[in-house]
Amino acid sequence: MTIFRYAELARVVRNGFVESRHYGSVVVLAPDGEVVLTAGVPDEPVLPRSTLKPVQALACRVAAGDELTGPALALAAGSHTGDDRHVEVVRAMLAGAGLTEDALGCPVDWPEDEPTRDRLIRAGGQRDRIRMNCSGKHAAMLVACVAQSWSTHDYLDPEHPLQRETAAAVARLAGTPIAHHAVDGCGAPLFGLPLTGLARTFQALVTAPAGSDEALVAQAMRQHPEYVGGWRGHPNTDLMRALPGVLAKGGAEGVLAVAAPDGHAVAVKAIDGSPRATTAIALAALDAVGVPVGGADALRRVPVLGGGEPVGAVTAVIDWTAPSRTSAAPSRTSAAPSRAEAASSRTEKEES
Repeated sequence: MTIFRYAELARVVRNGFVESRHYGSVVVLAPDGEVVLTAGVPDEPVLPRSTLKPVQALACRVAAGDELTGPALALAAGSHTGDDRHVEVVRAMLAGAGLTEDALGCPVDWPEDEPTRDRLIRAGGQRDRIRMNCSGKHAAMLVACVAQSWSTHDYLDPEHPLQRETAAAVARLAGTPIAHHAVDGCGAPLFGLPLTGLARTFQALVTAPAGSDEALVAQAMRQHPEYVGGWRGHPNTDLMRALPGVLAKGGAEGVLAVAAPDGHAVAVKAIDGSPRATTAIALAALDAVGVPVGGADALRRVPVLGGGEPVGAVTAVIDWTAPSRTSAAPSRTSAAPSRAEAASSRTEKEES
C-alpha cells in the first residue's frame, strides 16, 4: 500500500508553514444515489467502526420495537461521553429488560466527558462498563435479545440471531456485500464496507419512509443529538445541532459519514486514522455539491495552537479525482478546493 493511492484531504498549517497533511478517501452521493464526487480510493473497504452504530441500532429497534425510542434509541446509535444523563438512560434500558450492568459485554472505561471523569476520580471511582462510550449500543442489544427471547450471555457472538440480523441490515442498506468481518473495540462484530456503501447507508436512513424503523433511528439521532455524543464539544452532536436535519456519525480511525436531509451523503476515511479534520472535510464535500452548510461555519476550523493561542489551522483541501458526474453542480465542483479552505473548530473524538 502506498500513500499516493489516496488524495490529500486536509493540511495542518502553523504560522504559514504546512506542518502536516492528512490523506485518505471521500465520496459524495447525489440524492438519486449517483456518485457525484470522489477523491482517493472510495471503493476500497474500510472498517467503519462506530460509524455503523445507526445500523446496529436499527437491528435492535426492529427486534425490540417501541422498547427503543427517543433518547434510548439515540444512545443505541451513538457514542456517548459518559455523562450522568447518559448513564441514567442506559440503566433504565437495562432495568426495563430485567437486567443489570453486569450483563454489558463492553469493556470498562472512564467517561470521555472530562468534568464527569475528574469528579469520579476525585470520589475514588473506578472504570466502569456503563461509562464506556458504547454502553448504549450494548444495552440496546440486550433489550432486543430480551424482547425476542434470545440468549443474552452470548449476544456478541457473530452467529447470534441479533448479530446475523445486524449483518443483513448492513449489507441491505449499503447495497453491497460485507467485505470483511472483524471485532470492534467494544467487542461487538464489525463489518467492513467500501466508503461508497457507507455513504449509501446514511442516505438510506435519511430518505427512509416516515414511520419506518430506519426513519425512526434517524429521527431519534437528530432530535436527541446530545445522546449521540454529548453536551460539551462533541463534533457529531455539534454538527447536527448546527445543521438541523443532517445526520452525522463518526468512528475511530478517521471515519465519518454525514447525510443531508435532501439525500446528499458523504463518507470520509483519513488513512492515518486521525479524526481531527473529518468534520471539516465532510462539510467541504457537501459544500462542493451545493448543500447549504453555512450554519456550521463555526465547525469548519480546527485551530492550531502556539502558547495556548491560535497560530494556524487544520483546513480541508480536497484533491477531487475523476468525478462520476459533474453536471450536478459544475460551478461548485470547479471551485471545491478553494471553498474547502475553511476547517472545523472542534477536534473529532476517537470512538470505537
